[in-house]
Amino acid sequence: MPQLILYVVLLTVLGLILLAGWVALNGLQSKGRVQKALNLTLLLIKVPREAMSGQAGGGGQPKNEKELIGIAEQLISSFTNLHSKGLDKFLYGEPYLVLEMAVHHIGEETHFYLAVPRNSEGIIEKQIYGFYPSAEIGRVSDYNIFNPAGSAAGSYLTYTQNPILPFKTYQKLEADPIGGILTALSKLETEGEGAAMQILIRPAHANSQKSLAAKVAREMQSGYQFKEALRRAKHPPKPKKPEPGQPPEPEKPRLITPADDEVIKAIAAKAGKQNFDVNIRLLTSAISSERAGQILQDLEGSLTQFSSPDLNGFKTAKLSGSALEKLAYNFAFRLFDERQKMVMSTEEIASFYHFPLATTATPKVKFLKAKQSEPPANLPAEGVVLGASVFRGQEVPIRMADGDRRRHLYVIGQTGTGKSSLMKQMIRQDIANGKGVCLVDPHGEFADYVLSVVPPGRAEEVIHFNPGDIDRPLGLNMLEIDPARPEQKTFVANEMLAIVKALYQDLPEAFGPMFEQYFKNAILLLLDDYATEIPTLAELPKVLANADYRRDKLSRELNPLVKNFWELEAEKAGGEAALVNMVPYITSKLNPFLANDYVRPIIGQQKSAFNFREVIDGGKILIVNLSKGRIGDINANLLGMIIVSKLLMASLSRVDIADENQRRDFYFYIDEFQNFTTESIATILSEARKYRLDLIVAHQYIKQLQENIRDAVFGNVGSMAVFRVGADDAEYLKNQFEPVFSVQDLMSIDNFHCYLKLLINNQTTRPFSIQTSREPDGSAEVREQIRELSRLKYGRPREEVETEIAGRYQV
Repeated sequence: MPQLILYVVLLTVLGLILLAGWVALNGLQSKGRVQKALNLTLLLIKVPREAMSGQAGGGGQPKNEKELIGIAEQLISSFTNLHSKGLDKFLYGEPYLVLEMAVHHIGEETHFYLAVPRNSEGIIEKQIYGFYPSAEIGRVSDYNIFNPAGSAAGSYLTYTQNPILPFKTYQKLEADPIGGILTALSKLETEGEGAAMQILIRPAHANSQKSLAAKVAREMQSGYQFKEALRRAKHPPKPKKPEPGQPPEPEKPRLITPADDEVIKAIAAKAGKQNFDVNIRLLTSAISSERAGQILQDLEGSLTQFSSPDLNGFKTAKLSGSALEKLAYNFAFRLFDERQKMVMSTEEIASFYHFPLATTATPKVKFLKAKQSEPPANLPAEGVVLGASVFRGQEVPIRMADGDRRRHLYVIGQTGTGKSSLMKQMIRQDIANGKGVCLVDPHGEFADYVLSVVPPGRAEEVIHFNPGDIDRPLGLNMLEIDPARPEQKTFVANEMLAIVKALYQDLPEAFGPMFEQYFKNAILLLLDDYATEIPTLAELPKVLANADYRRDKLSRELNPLVKNFWELEAEKAGGEAALVNMVPYITSKLNPFLANDYVRPIIGQQKSAFNFREVIDGGKILIVNLSKGRIGDINANLLGMIIVSKLLMASLSRVDIADENQRRDFYFYIDEFQNFTTESIATILSEARKYRLDLIVAHQYIKQLQENIRDAVFGNVGSMAVFRVGADDAEYLKNQFEPVFSVQDLMSIDNFHCYLKLLINNQTTRPFSIQTSREPDGSAEVREQIRELSRLKYGRPREEVETEIAGRYQV
């Protein structure tokens, strides 16, 4: 008896130990499952619409919808190599992937996600790129479809028939199967609504289902209906023993119907593909339980397309209470539930989840707006940083070397896309690196930014040209030349005529041969008497209207062509009466500026406030603020073109520095440059490189440029940064960027992204994509201090300037 009690006690203790071990093991495995779920990386995957339009890359044949979905099936097949071993498998189970389609809130697009084990994300990312080379994969934080103040609804899918029977897949459906699912997801109506489909897939190891499928197929080939064939496959009947002395009874032939033959083929096809264990969950959220249920019902309704009366289909279990909470918990933590497991082939999974096709008739799908491309391998290690190439998870800084900048940079893009931010980033680096720069800004905000980022050590080098500062105007005399360079006279006359024509380009009939003759000869007459009086634009009307003033100039004129024009052609051809008629013809183009209170004190000064050659050679910082809202469009354009011409003339004068390497690089930034250019831009683009005047020019669209200027830009510019452009510009630019980027890409780039065609070591490279950044604001205090320092150093009191002009401007 005592021995029996001892046995009972020992068995009880052993049972308790085993129970405790089982509970501990379950707890450890449960904790391991959660740990595995928390160790998933969530990837947001976007594909470009055109890549899913059926056009194969590299000159291949176009693909139809089923072939495109087949690519997704191949991708899913590549996931079968995910396995765990040893203790990791025992504690955490087999690894799995999570495929998700979700709409977070109303108005948002349907996003395609893939959650992957962290230790496998690199391999899976490469597999995705292998099948979708132009896709963009981003690691993102988890999203939330639930409304904290609302209600949720959810269900999971189970088969209506035995899992060896397939359901209707994309191969049998006429239209893209996810079209209906995406349409249901897009029907959110009010704020606070969300919906998602979550598909967990895990490589199936058991061969029992394939073995069962093979047995059922054999039984059906013998003529049995599916249910009987399934029963016989699971419980094979014992062969009947023949009666003694009687021959065995022959099998009765059974007819295989066409319908049964299709079922046999379908079973064999599913068994012949790689299979996965699958959970499929549907979750919705809304402000009320009724609305959440309606969204869920729409989502469930989109799945009826997969059901086939002869094969398989799905049923959903609508959940509530603790069961719904458990489903939401599993959804949030992406936990695999063995009790909800279904076995699916790769073809079946691809029918439920593949990246959207361009032909799928559904709204609000998160396509990749524009493709990305890898940067060249020979990127320069030094130079100004333009941005960063972010391609397939690798971020590389993109620099432009000083030597390549001498071939200029052209920037184009719609307003607000990031052109100014790129130029701000570049000019800030140039200033910090001690470079000489000039900025022509037609708006004012860019100029204010540059003032705010000037280092204290360069404050004395800043010249802030601001026509809006009416109290202390800076002089800008287009007719000021270097007397030692007589060739500048012809340049100034031609350039001034080009400026006036550009200002009045809407009136081409106003500029005939007579206008050109009188205008240019009047300027040359003034410049030929430079030693006696430094001329300004204010003296032009005096040459035409004041005979005594003109004769005084002619008395010292040594150029026979100019002298003959005035004495033999202008005066003798029609006399003073003819000249009187020419005065309004010419002065009408100049008087609006001479009468303007902002412009007159600037262009009426004989001495410019600063020497442009000294600005270039000394590497100074010239900031030109031509805020059109303050001084008007035409006035801003006049002053801008004068500054462009003066800088060009100063740079060409550097020919006196024989050694080209001794010419210091000077970087000339022009925003909205179409407003400030004449035909001399062709000279700048082709010749100024030798004199180290390096242009960075930007504008919005190509039609802003005159045809000859457009040809000069695209014929000479070395590097090109294209932000988002319109349809006409994309069509024009496509030859520069195809086959890497398409017209659709050029029209769809996100803000602060651009396509770059970069000159490297004076060689063109394959276009690639970069991201630019928004420059942080500078110091408002520094901006005001430098502005005040410049105006006091270079400006003159207005009263003094006006008195001087009034004394000279006597007709």
